[in-house]
Amino acid sequence: MATSKSNGTMRNGIPGGRHIPVRHPAHERKGSSPMAPAFMTSAPGKVIVFGEHAVVHGKAAMAASISLRSYLLVTTLSKSKRTITLRFPDVGLDHTWDIDELPWDIFSHPDKKKNYYDLVTTLNEDLVAAIQPYLDVVAPSTPPEQRKVLQSAAKSFLYLFLSLASQSFPGSIYTLRSTLPIGAGLGSSASISVCLSSALLLQIHALAGPHPDQPMDESKTQIERINRWAFVGELCIHGNPSGVDNTVASGGKAVLFKRVDYNAPPKVTPLWHFPELPLLLINTKQPRSTAVEVAKVAQLKESQPEISNLILEAIDKVTEAANELAESMEGADLDPETLETLGKLMDVNHGLLVALGVSHPKIERIRELVGTHKIGWTKLTGAGGGGCTITLLSPDSQPSDMLKLESRIEAEGFEKFEATLGGDGVGVLWPAVLKNGTDELGGEEIDQEKFLRAEGRDGVEALVGVGGQERREGWKFWR
Repeated sequence: MATSKSNGTMRNGIPGGRHIPVRHPAHERKGSSPMAPAFMTSAPGKVIVFGEHAVVHGKAAMAASISLRSYLLVTTLSKSKRTITLRFPDVGLDHTWDIDELPWDIFSHPDKKKNYYDLVTTLNEDLVAAIQPYLDVVAPSTPPEQRKVLQSAAKSFLYLFLSLASQSFPGSIYTLRSTLPIGAGLGSSASISVCLSSALLLQIHALAGPHPDQPMDESKTQIERINRWAFVGELCIHGNPSGVDNTVASGGKAVLFKRVDYNAPPKVTPLWHFPELPLLLINTKQPRSTAVEVAKVAQLKESQPEISNLILEAIDKVTEAANELAESMEGADLDPETLETLGKLMDVNHGLLVALGVSHPKIERIRELVGTHKIGWTKLTGAGGGGCTITLLSPDSQPSDMLKLESRIEAEGFEKFEATLGGDGVGVLWPAVLKNGTDELGGEEIDQEKFLRAEGRDGVEALVGVGGQERREGWKFWR
């Protein structure tokens, strides 16, 4: 029995607390007890800070987490309710499956079954085929293009659920909400995959922590476990993901990545000590195609190989310089001079991307507005041709100038987000209770109704947001 609903509202959720792993047979983890407390998980989006387009041609790029996040609320049902429901109102997805009708036989077959600690780098075609009938019934009345998006999300969820859970798993509702713009190149799908991966691993007791006195090596093991299964979710959605987005969403901070051989995974180096920096993210709302922008650079490289190679080499040098600067900031307070140096490197990187032909008049207009009000240093992020810009805020910027900029940004139809660069990765709120200044004893319990009722990004942040540099009490992170 499966039911599907579609609407245009938005929702999200989270889990956390100290969690000691319980030993179980190697091939199966014990499911959580019936009526376990509701909990939440959360994961950040990402931006490319340095190295766009050069990374396509074998150079390094740097990506970092941003404080815009996805949230997942997990509610366990009573023993008699044998269903799982995936709700993602951001994209109009609401579907329920009967647990006992899912294709457990093939997913639990000895030749197919994966352990929670396994590394999975490709999807099994037989398993994909087995879940297809359960995807075909998702959002039947939705227009074809939108339906593909919803079915991709459902595919990611079902593949992870059937790989990690078992038929004895308790009925549950998984409700997602996001403060990330969807489809803006900010890693929203990876953020969601990390939320789902971490939640399912918590439900089968396959994660330790997070807790404040957890050794760093142990934390990294948990992050890597979450990241591996989040990559599987990304495989379901994108087919051939780089693995960068889910790595940043899992571990937070920043990574340096390089892909020389496209038949092999990229080399990804976590930058664990990347500092948290104040960031302004502006969405041009200009649709863009990554493939089109990548093709522009390929055409330039073909027609002007010597010049384009010099530009790509220069971008690589900028990324290298930024990485050295980030390493030099380890354990040190961020001084204005260092921040300015980083900002100037962003300006240089943008200029080189303009030379490659991947900017857009709307991007340049945003740079002009930011420059006029002396807010900071701005560059495009991602493929360019539209999408988003990022601005590293200057310590000398004045609140009055920010207000003037906000007014112009809104008047010209752009969308602004104040955020933090290089913050925490996956987080857990267990149980789903926060001290929100209410009269509720022990704090405010976050339930399905409250979570779904929260209005827009601001409402979600006010209800369950992890906070900025001052983390909200209750949320815990692997660090």
